[in-house]
Amino acid sequence: MNTNPSTGSGVLKRSFGIVGTTVAAVGLFAPGAANADVFVPLPDGQKAAPGALITRTGERALVSPSLSANGAGRVVWVSGMVVAEVTETPEGKVGPDSGPSNDPGSNNSATFGASQLNTGYIIGCQVSIGDDAISLGAKAGATLKSASISGSIGLKIAPGEVRWVQLERADIPKPGTYFVDYTDVEMSIEGCAGYAQARAYTNLEIIGNTHTKTTLYGQPFSIG
Repeated sequence: MNTNPSTGSGVLKRSFGIVGTTVAAVGLFAPGAANADVFVPLPDGQKAAPGALITRTGERALVSPSLSANGAGRVVWVSGMVVAEVTETPEGKVGPDSGPSNDPGSNNSATFGASQLNTGYIIGCQVSIGDDAISLGAKAGATLKSASISGSIGLKIAPGEVRWVQLERADIPKPGTYFVDYTDVEMSIEGCAGYAQARAYTNLEIIGNTHTKTTLYGQPFSIG
């Protein structure tokens, strides 16, 4: 994880004492035939949180049939940038998990002793990933698949299932501007013999006497 003093727009300049955390990854970009690939541009999004603002920009996806060619698999490469401008948070110390592991109702994340930004995708097989489906999936025990964005992510999902794939997180020990930047991260979905959808999510947890969690969702898109 490298520190980057600027996004190019002047938002993260060190001269203002702002901390910028970036996580970047390049997946194994090996799509199939060009006429089989589908490029999906996705809209930017923004949501206010107590003492913070979450923004997602440059989100896009490239969907390809799986190389296994069995009708139940597909591959999607996702890219985007998430920024959290945090003006109010107690200074925390990053520590071990202090919440339930893989609790779908919470993030899927736990409190690590500091505020935190984490981002990823919700993937459903024969499920439309709207707000109702997200809520239902959480209550039914939708599974969290944690993964580093340093390589490809393999995911098996059956019809009617919803999975949360957390790409990366950035701990927020003090106020500042933090971002996670991911490029062409490969997610391989197998076992879904039907239509599949995906939707970006970003959670921002702010610790303190009033612990808050704010989620910014992206636009759902088809992955075949």
